[in-house]
Amino acid sequence: MTLPKGFRWGGAVAANQVEGAWREGGRGPAVSDVASYKPNADPTEYALHHAYTVDGIKAALADDDVAYYPKRRGIDFYHRYPGDLALFAEMGFTTLRVSIAWTRLYPTGEELEPLAEGVAYYEALFTEMRRLNIEPLVTLSHYDPPMALALKHNGWVERRTIELFERFARTCFERFGHLVKMWLTFNEIDGIIRHPFTSGGIIEELVEGDLEQACYTALHHQFVASASVTRMLREISPDAQMGCMLTMLTTYPNTCHPDDVAATQAKERLLYLCTDVQAGGAYPRLALRALERRGVKIPFEKGDEELLKEHPVDFISFSYYMSMTESVRPDAERTPGNTVLGVKNPFLPSSEWGWQIDPVGLRISLIDLYDRYGKPLFIVENGLGMRDELTDDRKIHDPYRIDYFRAHFEQMIQAVEEGVDLMGYVSWAPIDLISASSSQISKRYGFIYVDQDDLGQGTQERLRKDSFYWYQKVIASNGADLA
Repeated sequence: MTLPKGFRWGGAVAANQVEGAWREGGRGPAVSDVASYKPNADPTEYALHHAYTVDGIKAALADDDVAYYPKRRGIDFYHRYPGDLALFAEMGFTTLRVSIAWTRLYPTGEELEPLAEGVAYYEALFTEMRRLNIEPLVTLSHYDPPMALALKHNGWVERRTIELFERFARTCFERFGHLVKMWLTFNEIDGIIRHPFTSGGIIEELVEGDLEQACYTALHHQFVASASVTRMLREISPDAQMGCMLTMLTTYPNTCHPDDVAATQAKERLLYLCTDVQAGGAYPRLALRALERRGVKIPFEKGDEELLKEHPVDFISFSYYMSMTESVRPDAERTPGNTVLGVKNPFLPSSEWGWQIDPVGLRISLIDLYDRYGKPLFIVENGLGMRDELTDDRKIHDPYRIDYFRAHFEQMIQAVEEGVDLMGYVSWAPIDLISASSSQISKRYGFIYVDQDDLGQGTQERLRKDSFYWYQKVIASNGADLA
Protein backbone atom coordinates (compact mmCIF):
# COMPACT_ATOMS: atom_id res chain seq x y z
CA MET A 1 0.00 0.00 0.00
CA THR A 2 1.40 3.39 -0.97
CA LEU A 3 0.61 7.06 -0.68
CA PRO A 4 1.16 9.61 -3.45
CA LYS A 5 4.42 11.48 -3.78
CA GLY A 6 4.21 14.81 -1.97
CA PHE A 7 1.80 13.52 0.68
CA ARG A 8 2.07 15.85 3.67
CA TRP A 9 3.05 14.39 7.05
CA GLY A 10 3.23 16.22 10.34
CA GLY A 11 1.42 17.24 13.50
CA ALA A 12 -1.06 19.79 14.82
CA VAL A 13 -1.18 22.08 17.86
CA ALA A 14 -3.23 25.09 18.93
CA ALA A 15 -1.95 28.40 20.28
CA ASN A 16 -4.15 28.27 23.38
CA GLN A 17 -2.84 24.83 24.34
CA VAL A 18 0.89 25.28 23.76
CA GLU A 19 2.01 28.90 23.63
CA GLY A 20 1.64 30.08 27.23
CA ALA A 21 2.96 33.63 27.80
CA TRP A 22 -0.64 34.71 28.21
CA ARG A 23 0.15 38.33 29.10
CA GLU A 24 3.41 38.72 27.19
CA GLY A 25 3.79 41.27 24.44
CA GLY A 26 0.45 42.90 25.26
CA ARG A 27 -1.63 39.80 24.50
CA GLY A 28 -5.19 40.12 25.71
CA PRO A 29 -7.20 37.43 27.51
CA ALA A 30 -9.07 34.85 25.45
CA VAL A 31 -11.92 32.58 26.49
CA SER A 32 -9.39 29.75 26.88
CA ASP A 33 -7.69 31.65 29.71
CA VAL A 34 -10.58 30.99 32.10
CA ALA A 35 -10.73 27.24 31.38
CA SER A 36 -9.77 25.59 34.66
CA TYR A 37 -8.04 22.33 35.41
CA LYS A 38 -10.61 19.65 36.33
CA PRO A 39 -8.88 17.09 38.57
CA ASN A 40 -10.61 13.77 39.18
CA ALA A 41 -13.61 14.72 37.06
CA ASP A 42 -15.78 12.08 35.47
CA PRO A 43 -14.68 11.93 31.80
CA THR A 44 -18.34 12.14 30.85
CA GLU A 45 -18.40 15.69 32.20
CA TYR A 46 -15.80 16.78 29.68
CA ALA A 47 -18.27 16.18 26.89
CA LEU A 48 -21.09 18.17 28.46
CA HIS A 49 -21.90 21.84 27.97
CA HIS A 50 -20.39 23.95 30.75
CA ALA A 51 -22.02 27.31 31.39
CA TYR A 52 -19.61 30.13 32.22
CA THR A 53 -21.09 33.00 34.21
CA VAL A 54 -20.08 36.66 33.95
CA ASP A 55 -19.13 36.75 37.64
CA GLY A 56 -17.13 33.55 37.29
CA ILE A 57 -15.28 34.89 34.28
CA LYS A 58 -14.44 38.17 36.01
CA ALA A 59 -13.21 36.32 39.09
CA ALA A 60 -10.99 34.13 36.92
CA LEU A 61 -9.55 37.12 35.09
CA ALA A 62 -8.76 38.83 38.42
CA ASP A 63 -6.68 35.78 39.39
CA ASP A 64 -3.23 35.54 37.79
CA ASP A 65 -2.89 31.84 38.68
CA VAL A 66 -1.44 29.59 35.96
CA ALA A 67 -1.64 26.32 37.90
CA TYR A 68 -5.41 25.90 37.82
CA TYR A 69 -5.74 27.81 34.53
CA PRO A 70 -3.23 25.71 32.57
CA LYS A 71 -3.85 27.14 29.11
CA ARG A 72 -2.27 30.36 30.34
CA ARG A 73 1.06 28.55 30.63
CA GLY A 74 0.72 25.87 27.93
CA ILE A 75 4.07 24.17 27.38
CA ASP A 76 5.90 27.49 26.86
CA PHE A 77 6.00 27.00 23.10
CA TYR A 78 6.10 30.80 22.82
CA HIS A 79 9.69 30.77 24.06
CA ARG A 80 10.70 27.21 23.20
CA TYR A 81 9.42 26.91 19.64
CA PRO A 82 12.89 26.75 17.98
CA GLY A 83 13.75 23.59 19.91
CA ASP A 84 10.31 22.07 19.41
CA LEU A 85 10.39 22.77 15.69
CA ALA A 86 13.83 21.16 15.49
CA LEU A 87 12.36 17.99 17.01
CA PHE A 88 9.49 18.06 14.49
CA ALA A 89 12.01 18.44 11.69
CA GLU A 90 14.00 15.50 13.11
CA MET A 91 10.84 13.39 12.79
CA GLY A 92 10.64 14.46 9.17
CA PHE A 93 7.61 16.74 9.30
CA THR A 94 6.74 18.45 6.04
CA THR A 95 3.71 20.23 7.56
CA LEU A 96 2.84 21.63 10.98
CA ARG A 97 -0.62 22.88 11.82
CA VAL A 98 -0.64 25.81 14.24
CA SER A 99 -3.08 28.60 15.06
CA ILE A 100 -2.74 32.34 15.49
CA ALA A 101 -4.00 33.72 18.79
CA TRP A 102 -6.37 36.55 17.82
CA THR A 103 -5.62 38.38 21.11
CA ARG A 104 -1.87 38.28 20.49
CA LEU A 105 -2.50 40.56 17.52
CA TYR A 106 -5.65 42.37 18.70
CA PRO A 107 -5.95 42.17 22.53
CA THR A 108 -9.68 42.98 22.65
CA GLY A 109 -10.48 42.27 19.01
CA GLU A 110 -11.50 45.89 18.47
CA GLU A 111 -8.15 47.65 18.03
CA LEU A 112 -7.49 49.31 14.68
CA GLU A 113 -3.86 48.18 14.42
CA PRO A 114 -2.18 44.92 15.47
CA LEU A 115 0.44 44.61 18.18
CA ALA A 116 3.94 44.75 16.74
CA GLU A 117 5.15 42.08 19.19
CA GLY A 118 2.50 39.64 18.07
CA VAL A 119 3.20 40.18 14.40
CA ALA A 120 6.93 39.72 15.00
CA TYR A 121 6.37 36.48 16.94
CA TYR A 122 4.33 34.77 14.24
CA GLU A 123 6.57 36.00 11.46
CA ALA A 124 9.56 34.51 13.30
CA LEU A 125 7.67 31.26 13.92
CA PHE A 126 6.66 30.81 10.27
CA THR A 127 10.12 31.84 9.05
CA GLU A 128 11.76 29.18 11.21
CA MET A 129 9.28 26.59 9.99
CA ARG A 130 10.14 27.46 6.39
CA ARG A 131 13.86 27.27 7.17
CA LEU A 132 13.30 23.71 8.39
CA ASN A 133 11.23 22.87 5.27
CA ILE A 134 8.06 22.55 7.35
CA GLU A 135 5.06 24.10 5.61
CA PRO A 136 2.71 26.00 7.94
CA LEU A 137 -0.97 25.04 7.94
CA VAL A 138 -2.55 27.88 9.92
CA THR A 139 -5.92 28.04 11.66
CA LEU A 140 -7.30 31.54 12.13
CA SER A 141 -9.61 30.70 15.04
CA HIS A 142 -8.95 27.72 17.31
CA TYR A 143 -11.08 27.88 20.47
CA ASP A 144 -9.79 31.26 21.64
CA PRO A 145 -12.12 34.19 20.78
CA PRO A 146 -11.16 37.41 22.57
CA MET A 147 -12.65 37.56 26.05
CA ALA A 148 -13.49 41.23 25.56
CA LEU A 149 -15.78 40.36 22.65
CA ALA A 150 -17.48 37.67 24.72
CA LEU A 151 -18.25 40.09 27.55
CA LYS A 152 -19.13 43.07 25.37
CA HIS A 153 -20.82 41.53 22.32
CA ASN A 154 -21.50 37.93 23.44
CA GLY A 155 -18.92 36.80 20.94
CA TRP A 156 -20.20 35.65 17.57
CA VAL A 157 -23.86 36.23 18.43
CA GLU A 158 -23.46 39.84 17.30
CA ARG A 159 -22.93 40.28 13.58
CA ARG A 160 -20.37 43.04 14.16
CA THR A 161 -17.85 40.33 15.10
CA ILE A 162 -17.63 39.45 11.39
CA GLU A 163 -16.08 42.84 10.64
CA LEU A 164 -13.58 42.49 13.50
CA PHE A 165 -12.59 39.00 12.35
CA GLU A 166 -12.12 40.29 8.81
CA ARG A 167 -9.65 42.88 10.11
CA PHE A 168 -7.74 40.19 12.00
CA ALA A 169 -7.68 37.89 8.95
CA ARG A 170 -6.51 40.69 6.65
CA THR A 171 -3.59 41.33 8.96
CA CYS A 172 -2.70 37.64 8.91
CA PHE A 173 -2.87 37.40 5.13
CA GLU A 174 -0.94 40.62 4.51
CA ARG A 175 1.76 40.07 7.14
CA PHE A 176 2.25 36.32 6.83
CA GLY A 177 0.97 35.50 3.35
CA HIS A 178 4.49 35.24 1.93
CA LEU A 179 5.16 32.40 4.41
CA VAL A 180 1.76 30.70 4.73
CA LYS A 181 -0.04 29.17 1.74
CA MET A 182 -2.50 26.87 3.54
CA TRP A 183 -5.15 28.30 5.86
CA LEU A 184 -8.17 27.09 7.84
CA THR A 185 -10.95 29.37 9.03
CA PHE A 186 -12.51 27.94 12.22
CA ASN A 187 -11.39 24.88 14.12
CA GLU A 188 -14.21 22.34 14.43
CA ILE A 189 -16.69 25.05 13.49
CA ASP A 190 -19.62 22.75 14.34
CA GLY A 191 -18.46 22.77 17.97
CA ILE A 192 -20.20 26.07 18.60
CA ILE A 193 -23.44 24.12 19.05
CA ARG A 194 -21.88 21.82 21.68
CA HIS A 195 -19.61 24.27 23.52
CA PRO A 196 -20.72 27.79 22.58
CA PHE A 197 -18.39 29.63 24.96
CA THR A 198 -15.21 27.84 23.84
CA SER A 199 -15.95 28.13 20.12
CA GLY A 200 -17.92 31.33 19.91
CA GLY A 201 -17.44 33.31 23.11
CA ILE A 202 -21.15 32.92 23.91
CA ILE A 203 -22.04 33.50 27.57
CA GLU A 204 -25.35 31.82 28.26
CA GLU A 205 -26.67 34.36 30.77
CA LEU A 206 -26.17 37.16 28.23
CA VAL A 207 -28.27 35.40 25.61
CA GLU A 208 -31.59 37.08 24.94
CA GLY A 209 -34.02 34.28 24.23
CA ASP A 210 -33.19 30.71 23.27
CA LEU A 211 -29.60 29.45 23.56
CA GLU A 212 -29.90 27.12 20.55
CA GLN A 213 -31.08 30.02 18.41
CA ALA A 214 -28.13 32.10 19.62
CA CYS A 215 -25.71 29.29 18.73
CA TYR A 216 -27.04 28.94 15.17
CA THR A 217 -27.05 32.72 14.78
CA ALA A 218 -23.38 32.75 15.79
CA LEU A 219 -22.65 29.80 13.49
CA HIS A 220 -24.22 31.64 10.55
CA HIS A 221 -22.04 34.65 11.31
CA GLN A 222 -18.99 32.37 11.23
CA PHE A 223 -20.12 30.96 7.88
CA VAL A 224 -20.38 34.47 6.47
CA ALA A 225 -17.00 35.40 7.95
CA SER A 226 -15.45 32.25 6.47
CA ALA A 227 -16.72 33.06 2.97
CA SER A 228 -15.66 36.68 3.33
CA VAL A 229 -12.08 35.92 4.37
CA THR A 230 -11.85 33.20 1.71
CA ARG A 231 -12.65 35.86 -0.88
CA MET A 232 -10.11 38.15 0.81
CA LEU A 233 -7.38 35.50 0.70
CA ARG A 234 -7.90 34.97 -3.02
CA GLU A 235 -7.47 38.70 -3.60
CA ILE A 236 -4.39 39.11 -1.40
CA SER A 237 -2.66 35.76 -1.99
CA PRO A 238 -4.02 34.06 -5.13
CA ASP A 239 -1.65 31.11 -4.81
CA ALA A 240 -2.89 30.23 -1.31
CA GLN A 241 -5.62 27.75 -0.35
CA MET A 242 -8.39 27.99 2.24
CA GLY A 243 -9.95 25.02 3.97
CA CYS A 244 -12.76 24.45 6.44
CA MET A 245 -12.47 22.17 9.48
CA LEU A 246 -15.11 19.71 10.71
CA THR A 247 -15.37 17.54 13.80
CA MET A 248 -15.90 14.18 12.12
CA LEU A 249 -18.26 12.43 14.51
CA THR A 250 -18.87 9.27 12.51
CA THR A 251 -22.07 7.63 13.78
CA TYR A 252 -23.53 4.19 13.18
CA PRO A 253 -27.04 2.97 14.00
CA ASN A 254 -26.80 1.11 17.30
CA THR A 255 -29.04 -1.60 15.86
CA CYS A 256 -30.65 -2.32 12.53
CA HIS A 257 -34.00 -1.20 13.92
CA PRO A 258 -35.39 1.34 11.42
CA ASP A 259 -35.87 3.91 14.20
CA ASP A 260 -32.16 3.76 15.07
CA VAL A 261 -31.28 4.12 11.39
CA ALA A 262 -33.59 7.13 11.05
CA ALA A 263 -32.16 8.75 14.18
CA THR A 264 -28.63 8.29 12.83
CA GLN A 265 -29.62 9.79 9.50
CA ALA A 266 -31.09 12.86 11.24
CA LYS A 267 -27.91 13.27 13.29
CA GLU A 268 -25.70 13.07 10.20
CA ARG A 269 -27.80 15.69 8.42
CA LEU A 270 -26.76 18.28 11.01
CA LEU A 271 -23.21 16.86 11.24
CA TYR A 272 -22.64 17.67 7.58
CA LEU A 273 -24.38 21.06 7.74
CA CYS A 274 -21.12 22.97 8.21
CA THR A 275 -19.30 21.38 5.28
CA ASP A 276 -22.45 21.63 3.15
CA VAL A 277 -22.35 25.40 3.68
CA GLN A 278 -18.59 26.00 3.58
CA ALA A 279 -17.71 23.54 0.81
CA GLY A 280 -21.02 23.36 -1.03
CA GLY A 281 -21.93 27.03 -0.77
CA ALA A 282 -25.47 26.74 0.59
CA TYR A 283 -27.60 25.49 3.45
CA PRO A 284 -29.19 22.16 2.45
CA ARG A 285 -32.97 22.25 2.30
CA LEU A 286 -33.53 19.32 4.67
CA ALA A 287 -31.18 20.73 7.32
CA LEU A 288 -32.95 24.09 7.16
CA ARG A 289 -36.29 22.36 7.54
CA ALA A 290 -35.02 20.34 10.53
CA LEU A 291 -33.84 23.53 12.23
CA GLU A 292 -37.08 25.31 11.42
CA ARG A 293 -39.05 22.54 13.12
CA ARG A 294 -36.91 23.10 16.22
CA GLY A 295 -37.73 26.80 16.17
CA VAL A 296 -34.36 27.93 14.82
CA LYS A 297 -34.29 30.71 12.22
CA ILE A 298 -31.12 31.45 10.25
CA PRO A 299 -30.54 35.26 10.26
CA PHE A 300 -29.84 35.78 6.57
CA GLU A 301 -29.06 39.34 5.53
CA LYS A 302 -28.83 40.74 2.04
CA GLY A 303 -25.89 39.27 0.16
CA ASP A 304 -25.24 36.38 2.53
CA GLU A 305 -26.46 33.62 0.23
CA GLU A 306 -24.51 34.98 -2.74
CA LEU A 307 -21.34 35.29 -0.67
CA LEU A 308 -21.60 31.70 0.57
CA LYS A 309 -22.25 30.41 -2.93
CA GLU A 310 -19.44 32.32 -4.63
CA HIS A 311 -16.66 31.65 -2.10
CA PRO A 312 -16.59 28.05 -0.89
CA VAL A 313 -13.38 26.63 0.54
CA ASP A 314 -10.76 24.86 -1.57
CA PHE A 315 -10.44 21.75 0.59
CA ILE A 316 -12.05 20.04 3.58
CA SER A 317 -10.09 19.22 6.71
CA PHE A 318 -11.37 17.36 9.72
CA SER A 319 -10.57 15.84 13.09
CA TYR A 320 -11.19 12.16 13.69
CA TYR A 321 -10.69 10.49 17.05
CA MET A 322 -13.57 8.09 17.55
CA SER A 323 -16.93 6.93 16.31
CA MET A 324 -20.16 6.36 18.18
CA THR A 325 -23.61 4.93 17.63
CA GLU A 326 -27.13 6.32 17.85
CA SER A 327 -30.19 4.77 19.42
CA VAL A 328 -33.71 5.87 20.23
CA ARG A 329 -33.64 3.85 23.46
CA PRO A 330 -33.50 6.25 26.43
CA ASP A 331 -31.66 3.65 28.54
CA ALA A 332 -28.87 3.09 25.99
CA GLU A 333 -25.42 3.27 27.61
CA ARG A 334 -23.60 6.42 26.62
CA THR A 335 -19.89 7.16 26.51
CA PRO A 336 -17.92 10.39 25.99
CA GLY A 337 -16.03 11.33 22.87
CA ASN A 338 -14.64 14.50 21.34
CA THR A 339 -16.89 17.03 23.17
CA VAL A 340 -19.90 14.75 22.66
CA LEU A 341 -21.78 11.90 24.29
CA GLY A 342 -22.71 8.96 22.10
CA VAL A 343 -24.22 5.54 22.55
CA LYS A 344 -21.51 3.01 23.32
CA ASN A 345 -20.48 0.56 20.61
CA PRO A 346 -20.02 -2.91 22.18
CA PHE A 347 -17.63 -3.96 19.41
CA LEU A 348 -14.99 -1.28 20.11
CA PRO A 349 -12.40 -0.73 22.87
CA SER A 350 -12.26 2.58 24.72
CA SER A 351 -9.50 4.80 26.10
CA GLU A 352 -9.36 5.76 29.77
CA TRP A 353 -11.38 8.83 28.85
CA GLY A 354 -14.12 6.75 27.24
CA TRP A 355 -13.29 7.58 23.60
CA GLN A 356 -13.94 4.51 21.48
CA ILE A 357 -11.10 3.46 19.19
CA ASP A 358 -12.26 2.76 15.64
CA PRO A 359 -9.62 2.78 12.87
CA VAL A 360 -12.09 1.50 10.27
CA GLY A 361 -14.23 4.53 11.06
CA LEU A 362 -11.47 6.74 9.65
CA ARG A 363 -11.69 4.97 6.28
CA ILE A 364 -15.48 5.22 6.37
CA SER A 365 -15.21 8.95 7.15
CA LEU A 366 -12.76 9.60 4.32
CA ILE A 367 -14.89 7.78 1.78
CA ASP A 368 -18.13 9.44 2.94
CA LEU A 369 -16.63 12.95 2.84
CA TYR A 370 -14.98 12.53 -0.54
CA ASP A 371 -18.02 10.86 -2.06
CA ARG A 372 -20.24 13.67 -0.76
CA TYR A 373 -18.10 16.69 -1.74
CA GLY A 374 -15.47 15.57 -4.27
CA LYS A 375 -12.96 18.03 -2.81
CA PRO A 376 -9.46 17.27 -1.52
CA LEU A 377 -9.42 16.16 2.10
CA PHE A 378 -6.88 16.72 4.88
CA ILE A 379 -6.79 14.85 8.20
CA VAL A 380 -5.70 17.61 10.57
CA GLU A 381 -6.35 15.94 13.94
CA ASN A 382 -6.16 12.30 14.97
CA GLY A 383 -4.52 10.81 18.03
CA LEU A 384 -4.74 8.98 21.33
CA GLY A 385 -4.68 10.61 24.76
CA MET A 386 -3.07 8.29 27.34
CA ARG A 387 -1.17 8.45 30.62
CA ASP A 388 2.49 7.84 29.79
CA GLU A 389 4.97 6.51 32.35
CA LEU A 390 8.45 8.00 32.57
CA THR A 391 10.89 5.22 33.49
CA ASP A 392 13.83 5.58 35.86
CA ASP A 393 16.17 5.96 32.89
CA ARG A 394 13.87 8.71 31.49
CA LYS A 395 12.35 6.70 28.65
CA ILE A 396 8.74 6.52 27.54
CA HIS A 397 7.60 3.21 26.09
CA ASP A 398 4.24 3.73 24.38
CA PRO A 399 3.42 0.71 22.20
CA TYR A 400 -0.31 1.49 22.61
CA ARG A 401 0.20 4.75 20.73
CA ILE A 402 2.10 3.03 17.93
CA ASP A 403 -0.64 0.40 17.66
CA TYR A 404 -3.29 3.14 17.46
CA PHE A 405 -1.56 5.06 14.68
CA ARG A 406 -0.57 1.95 12.72
CA ALA A 407 -4.18 0.77 12.61
CA HIS A 408 -5.42 4.20 11.52
CA PHE A 409 -2.71 4.60 8.88
CA GLU A 410 -3.59 1.25 7.36
CA GLN A 411 -7.21 2.35 6.95
CA MET A 412 -6.18 5.80 5.69
CA ILE A 413 -3.96 4.26 3.00
CA GLN A 414 -6.72 1.89 1.99
CA ALA A 415 -9.10 4.84 1.50
CA VAL A 416 -6.52 6.54 -0.74
CA GLU A 417 -6.14 3.35 -2.77
CA GLU A 418 -9.92 3.30 -3.21
CA GLY A 419 -9.68 6.75 -4.81
CA VAL A 420 -9.91 9.34 -2.04
CA ASP A 421 -7.93 12.53 -2.78
CA LEU A 422 -6.08 13.04 0.52
CA MET A 423 -3.67 15.96 0.84
CA GLY A 424 -2.01 14.86 4.05
CA TYR A 425 -2.13 13.75 7.65
CA VAL A 426 -1.13 15.69 10.77
CA SER A 427 -1.50 14.05 14.17
CA TRP A 428 -2.95 15.57 17.30
CA ALA A 429 -0.63 16.31 18.89
CA PRO A 430 3.05 15.70 18.11
CA ILE A 431 4.05 17.01 21.54
CA ASP A 432 2.27 16.78 24.89
CA LEU A 433 0.06 19.81 25.51
CA ILE A 434 -2.82 21.05 27.64
CA SER A 435 -5.98 19.07 26.89
CA ALA A 436 -8.80 21.09 25.37
CA SER A 437 -11.55 19.62 27.52
CA SER A 438 -10.09 18.88 30.95
CA SER A 439 -7.12 21.30 30.85
CA GLN A 440 -4.74 18.57 31.99
CA ILE A 441 -1.42 17.53 30.50
CA SER A 442 -1.52 14.01 31.94
CA LYS A 443 -3.83 13.10 29.06
CA ARG A 444 -0.82 12.90 26.77
CA TYR A 445 -0.99 12.77 22.98
CA GLY A 446 2.55 13.49 21.88
CA PHE A 447 5.42 11.64 20.28
CA ILE A 448 7.43 14.03 22.46
CA TYR A 449 7.07 13.97 26.25
CA VAL A 450 6.99 17.27 28.12
CA ASP A 451 8.24 17.05 31.70
CA GLN A 452 5.33 18.92 33.27
CA ASP A 453 2.54 17.74 35.55
CA ASP A 454 -1.06 18.88 35.66
CA LEU A 455 -0.19 21.83 37.92
CA GLY A 456 2.74 22.96 35.79
CA GLN A 457 5.54 21.49 37.92
CA GLY A 458 8.52 19.97 36.11
CA THR A 459 11.64 20.79 34.16
CA GLN A 460 9.79 21.34 30.83
CA GLU A 461 12.40 19.05 29.27
CA ARG A 462 11.39 17.45 25.97
CA LEU A 463 11.95 13.69 25.68
CA ARG A 464 11.48 11.46 22.65
CA LYS A 465 9.02 8.60 23.19
CA ASP A 466 9.34 5.26 21.41
CA SER A 467 6.56 6.44 19.08
CA PHE A 468 8.81 9.36 18.02
CA TYR A 469 11.20 6.99 16.24
CA TRP A 470 8.35 4.91 14.81
CA TYR A 471 6.62 7.96 13.29
CA GLN A 472 9.97 9.14 11.95
CA LYS A 473 10.27 5.82 10.09
CA VAL A 474 6.69 6.01 8.79
CA ILE A 475 7.26 9.50 7.38
CA ALA A 476 10.60 8.54 5.80
CA SER A 477 8.90 5.66 4.00
CA ASN A 478 5.81 7.74 3.09
CA GLY A 479 3.67 5.24 4.96
CA ALA A 480 5.16 2.14 3.34
CA ASP A 481 6.86 0.90 6.56
CA LEU A 482 4.38 0.60 9.44
CA ALA A 483 6.15 -2.30 11.17
